[in-house]
Amino acid sequence: MTKAAADYVGVHPQTLRKWANEGKVRCETVGAQRHRRFNTADLDKLLSSGAVPTGTEIVEAHYIRVSGRGGQLPSLDTQQKELAAACAQAGHIMGTVYRDIGSGLSERRRGLTRALDCASQHRFQVLRVTHADRLSRFGVAYIQRSLDAYGVRLVVQHPNPSSGADELLADFMSLVASFAGRLYGQRSADNKRRLLTQTEQQITT
Repeated sequence: MTKAAADYVGVHPQTLRKWANEGKVRCETVGAQRHRRFNTADLDKLLSSGAVPTGTEIVEAHYIRVSGRGGQLPSLDTQQKELAAACAQAGHIMGTVYRDIGSGLSERRRGLTRALDCASQHRFQVLRVTHADRLSRFGVAYIQRSLDAYGVRLVVQHPNPSSGADELLADFMSLVASFAGRLYGQRSADNKRRLLTQTEQQITT
């Protein structure tokens, strides 16, 4: 399988597919779905050729987030230190740290937007986070699919959601406030239209 072969040589599956298409490494396709099959000897030949970048040439970007200010701000430093240590242990180059202070439900996070923009420009090969819900409370799979399309590997240090009842409550309140704002905004617009209609009727009578 492509993923297993990519892990063997230490690159993203999308990179290995690109090399196969360019003829840099031989592969066979099997089945109606034309799944790629790589031979270990061919992968070893690719490694010995020097075509695969060493670990120190892999650039990492980090994304850190907290829901609010005050007591949560020290968590940003904690996240950053943990990710930096993991990056050093992997032997990767430390790149940009993207950060946000805001709800994981917000669609207007500048740090995450910049991270995705830079991923599309191939400025890094790995995006590392402490927990998946730092990226988003919901829809992480869609973010990961976008990163996959850019050839960027998402690394989540801890598979389980981050703990913190206060932060989760803050995100929940943000969601309630967002829906309430849209609801009352819609009601306000309905009221304005009703008043305009009544005024027009009074003028014509």
